[in-house]
Amino acid sequence: MARIFASNGHRVALVARRADRLTRLAGEITASGGAAPITIPCDLEQPDAGDKIAAALAAAGVEVEIVVNNAGYGLFGNAIEMNRPEQLGIIAVNIRAMTDLSLRFSDHLIRHRGGILNVGSIAAFLPGPGMAVYYASKAYVLSFTEALHRELAPHGVRVTALCPGPVPSEFQARAGFKPGFDSTLLNVSASDVAKAGYRGLMANKRIVLPGLGIKIMPFLLRLFPRGFILAAVGFFQKKR
Repeated sequence: MARIFASNGHRVALVARRADRLTRLAGEITASGGAAPITIPCDLEQPDAGDKIAAALAAAGVEVEIVVNNAGYGLFGNAIEMNRPEQLGIIAVNIRAMTDLSLRFSDHLIRHRGGILNVGSIAAFLPGPGMAVYYASKAYVLSFTEALHRELAPHGVRVTALCPGPVPSEFQARAGFKPGFDSTLLNVSASDVAKAGYRGLMANKRIVLPGLGIKIMPFLLRLFPRGFILAAVGFFQKKR
């Protein structure tokens, strides 16, 4: 995401937990001719993350034109058997931080007629036994983003939900499973997902589904009863 936005002339502010990776990415962007990024080492799971980000941006003397909420993680396993604080951490990052940062800079976004790009998932369209909290969190992201798309349209602010399928990244290892058949069938590279998200935001699309397989998924789901989909997802997850 950072590389795509920087290559299109945006100065980026990078937020993540690991300062060393932020520094390397900032150096790469600068070496490629992009404007020097602002780096903000910050754990979005912490309640004061939004305050830290806002303070760092204010100290740099900048206003926010586009918010990209890309941070998120999931955990694989039955909800009642997994660590409860870690599952609440999913809610903190995927829902609370995303909501905070979508709303916190609204005055900036309206002033600059900017945008919000929230990264959801194809999981947003499904119930998710085996990753219950993660799937539910992405359903929230999709619903919230669609509502903001409508509410902010009169202000000239673009709002887009980017809903990819499996993307090769550290997500799978963090969640606790190895990529399977779905990743082979529906795989779209991180770069292509980011490009699709950027184009969709610039075009003010409500939802972006990158890849042909992902595009048809929501339509196919309408053909089956919810109970059947629930059972199918549960069966598939047990095979991981």
